[in-house]
Amino acid sequence: MSEITENEVWEALGSITDPEIPVISIVELGVVRTVRVDAERTVVEITPTFSACPAYQAMAGSVERKLREMGATGVEVRTVLHPPWSTDWLSDEAREKLRRFGLAVPDRHQGNLEGAIEAGQAACPYCGSSNTRQTNPFGCTPCRAMGFCQDCRQPFEQLKPL
Repeated sequence: MSEITENEVWEALGSITDPEIPVISIVELGVVRTVRVDAERTVVEITPTFSACPAYQAMAGSVERKLREMGATGVEVRTVLHPPWSTDWLSDEAREKLRRFGLAVPDRHQGNLEGAIEAGQAACPYCGSSNTRQTNPFGCTPCRAMGFCQDCRQPFEQLKPL
């Protein structure tokens, strides 16, 4: 019988960092959708940031390990694909942590993804300038692109607006 609470699970999940971006938790990233705890099961639903996210299996494995370490019973980590993850789900705290890490974050697009993609620029994480351009739509992971700041002359990675 599981004696842990949903709040305890949320708190524990907040200690699991993204394998590719170790400065934010998977909760701050917005991939943890729901947590349910009852006498027989502990269920966590998570959404990958990108359909081919190379870190997704590591995240799911970390969630399962953390729950078992807590003594959870009937552990299930479920994948939820709809609605797909969006950069809009990043918490304000996560956005600031990402900027300090050197990763630009797109403005919230509130569903106007086409407009956000066409804009293709994000504020420079180093100097804050919006005088930037995307130099390559492909970064080190499927959810990132490469940018360049015309003012401070620094290249940077940016999260794609998803």
